[in-house]
Amino acid sequence: MGSKHTNVAIIDMGTNTFHLLVAEISSKPKILVREREAVKVGKGGINKNMITDEGFARALNTIGKFKTIIDQYSVRKTLAFGTSAIRNAANGHELIDAIRSKTGIEARIIDGEEEADLIYRGVRAALDLGQENSMIVDIGGGSVEFIIGNATGVQWKHSFEIGGQRLLEEFQKFDPIGKEDITNLERFLDQQLDPLKQQLKKYGPATMVGVSGTFDTLSEMFCMRNNLPYYPDDSETPFDINAFPSIYNDLLTHDRAGRLALPGMIEMRVDMIVVACVLVNFLVHLHDFKNIRVSSYSLKEGVLASLLP
Repeated sequence: MGSKHTNVAIIDMGTNTFHLLVAEISSKPKILVREREAVKVGKGGINKNMITDEGFARALNTIGKFKTIIDQYSVRKTLAFGTSAIRNAANGHELIDAIRSKTGIEARIIDGEEEADLIYRGVRAALDLGQENSMIVDIGGGSVEFIIGNATGVQWKHSFEIGGQRLLEEFQKFDPIGKEDITNLERFLDQQLDPLKQQLKKYGPATMVGVSGTFDTLSEMFCMRNNLPYYPDDSETPFDINAFPSIYNDLLTHDRAGRLALPGMIEMRVDMIVVACVLVNFLVHLHDFKNIRVSSYSLKEGVLASLLP
């Protein structure tokens, strides 16, 4: 009767984007649905530790839409996770309660450590990390997770509350971004990422693994420029560290409309990508990385991996 298969739904309620994954759990999980929506739950309130009324309404609306999809797949179990914007908001728990009463979905807020752990599991499911250490980086809207590890395990992990939406609202005063904005932002990153510097010296990862979001867009832009096929459903998509400077320069020198016209750019990322790439550029110069790999899998796939027998 097909009772051997169980369908699960996983919702990642990120600061910028909400993701839905519906999968059939069996010895080899089968992805049935992937949906994402630019909810921008952190917009306008993230640096005040508040979800605005508009953000609250967008979040509820999106979870309602996701619930409609979930109901079509006889899902046994729905797991929903709130990250940086929700965990730091004074009204974050209020949103979790509203989701429960409106949709019956029991979401939970996770801390940065658990978030980093799930991201690592997602990346490990996406690509062969081998025995050499890599530095995994997931630039979210609210937080940025860094994980240093290999296929066997994690040497060090930390979540910093320096995500793209926070940086955008705090540092980007002009569009295109001004030189002074970049200087101020780099100075801030230099202070905030002090703990990372010591770990990079200690573990010496040669590879940076960029996770979803900004890195997906960088990969797509790279493919467009080099006439390479881009398959967003692949667990790993192409990128070359040597291609970063010219893409970065294009992102810095265009305004919003100009960025949107760049091949491979999507509306969902056009605002946050400038400050996110200032961070990527900072990391590229902070340590001698030999290459950048891009993992399409992140938190939600990490949750899925952790459910497998």
